[in-house]
Amino acid sequence: MLNYVWISLIVIGILVGVGKDINDEVRNTYRNGVSMEATVQVSKTPTALHQTWEGEIVIPEDAFNQFYGIESASSEIRLPVVMTTASSGRTSLVILIDESSPVFWKEMAKKSGSKDRLSGVVHSIKFSEDKSSAQISFLLEKVNYVKARAITKAALDYADTAVTISLGLIGVMALWLGVMKVAEEAGLLRVLTKALTPFTSRLFPDVPSDHPAVGAMIMNIAANMLGLNNAATPLGLKAMEELNKLNPKLGTATNAMCTFLVINTAGLTLIPATAIAIRVAQGSADPGVIIGTSIFGAGCATVAGLVSVKILQRLPRYKKDLLIDTPPTEVKNG
Repeated sequence: MLNYVWISLIVIGILVGVGKDINDEVRNTYRNGVSMEATVQVSKTPTALHQTWEGEIVIPEDAFNQFYGIESASSEIRLPVVMTTASSGRTSLVILIDESSPVFWKEMAKKSGSKDRLSGVVHSIKFSEDKSSAQISFLLEKVNYVKARAITKAALDYADTAVTISLGLIGVMALWLGVMKVAEEAGLLRVLTKALTPFTSRLFPDVPSDHPAVGAMIMNIAANMLGLNNAATPLGLKAMEELNKLNPKLGTATNAMCTFLVINTAGLTLIPATAIAIRVAQGSADPGVIIGTSIFGAGCATVAGLVSVKILQRLPRYKKDLLIDTPPTEVKNG
């Protein structure tokens, strides 16, 4: 069922993105193919030997807002510009985007693939008599299919992230499954399981106290308490695998599975190592200040989850028949 939900969300996202792109194309939101007028205050004029010149492009606030049909610019636009005239006579320009740039141009620069510049072509240039300024008509590069490209880029980025996480998880799984196997062979897991039997027998009455699932669950809960999220994942998978071996009806979660999932999801943490490491990396002055609130919050979530799951397990409406269905026996006459 969850797969259908995910594929539905993906399809909806693609349709919304394509619809937004179509709407932008119909309305011509980014004014593709429409020339814009501006003044350039020239700081370096071209010569016969030097065909690149620099200056500052100046566009009145009202003219910019009217051109794009928005209220983006709140003051006169003044941005550095570099113009280059090729031997063919074609003049191109690059507008440098900075903090003072209109928000709309910042978005256009980002969506065109470059956050710090907008490129275009100059159709006409008319210098003043003293060559200190010029009136230009220019056309910026097209910005289209923004959402479709963003969805494609996000899909590729997250696919790369998924592969990275999966490969990294292999090492973590191998390490902690090996640690659990060593602890099991050394008898440590048996001792720990026996010591916690009074608790596990109450939480998981359907699971034998000496079953491998108990050891895997204890190791998973311990890893979560220490804030070792990546280390807890393979142990949690191992615990579910062992619990499933006790399941008389595959495909239906047992009470033990539901209880373990609640504990795992609530994430009772004594030392939030991952969160502390992130705070240290960000330069926090007191990265350990979150320990108390983390214990309190996770403790409340764990208690609420356990109370809820134990109550629901006793209600007839939520009880599931875990007996394997068997065909009726054939009654012979005579």
